[in-house]
Amino acid sequence: MPDTIPLPLWRSLLYVPATAERFVAKAAERGADGIVLDLEDSIPPASKSAARAALAAAVPAVGARGGEVLVRINRPWRLALPDLEASVIAGVTALCLPKVDSHHHLVEIDQVVGELEAERGLPVGRIRFCVLVETAQGIADVRSIAAGPRVAGITAGGEDLASDLGLPEPDPDVLAPYEAAVRLAAREAGVMPLGYPGSIAEFSDLDLFRRAAEAGRRAGSEGGMAIHPAQVPVLNAAFAPSAEEIAHAEGLLAAFEKALSDGLGAVAYQGKMIDKPIVERAQRVLATRDRIAARRA
Repeated sequence: MPDTIPLPLWRSLLYVPATAERFVAKAAERGADGIVLDLEDSIPPASKSAARAALAAAVPAVGARGGEVLVRINRPWRLALPDLEASVIAGVTALCLPKVDSHHHLVEIDQVVGELEAERGLPVGRIRFCVLVETAQGIADVRSIAAGPRVAGITAGGEDLASDLGLPEPDPDVLAPYEAAVRLAAREAGVMPLGYPGSIAEFSDLDLFRRAAEAGRRAGSEGGMAIHPAQVPVLNAAFAPSAEEIAHAEGLLAAFEKALSDGLGAVAYQGKMIDKPIVERAQRVLATRDRIAARRA
């Protein structure tokens, strides 16, 4: 991925089956930072070809209000290759890659996508990857996966990972160390950690879902996936700085800048000394605020 392309804002990524015309028609109005047109789990085998054919019209429809457009492809190569042929088109900004279990797999997908971009007159390297680590092998190789080509974001897929690990259910406490490994690999590689504890399928109890999303942010994630429109505003709020955080960051940075201009070597704010990591956290808060404001504009 070209170094000049910044990481995206992906507080909320809403899955929409590519063949669900009613959902596709309203997807751009949901307020999600990105819409993931799904060719994988929500599409039965007999409808895979129809889902690919639907992308040409669905991509501009879901991106009509400026949100990012992603496509989740299938993992088996006999499905993935025709998925890529259909997905590498103008308007698609990223591909969601499920069950990634090795760096080598990303290299191969990158080569195919690069060839298609070049053939179709698209900027080579512009389409990014949102990686789903959903197997024990993927967790074992997560550091090299996160450092792979085109990776913008990475998350642990709790449901599939729990199944691959032989768990009776995706228990958040049991999965926590694996999810932490994915976040650590993301930070090491300079890409975006995504995800939250608990199940993506929880949309009937939005308070429970909100607590899970907030826990994800406290753990260092920057966004997460949704399968229902009601989850989108919850994710957008959970992964955005609060008014109190913004006010605190503004005051802290103002005090720090004044101390620098006065030639002071140390400065306190609200009874605490300010040092470099505290300043950097405040700067990140305001940078996120500004990116969200630009997304709304």
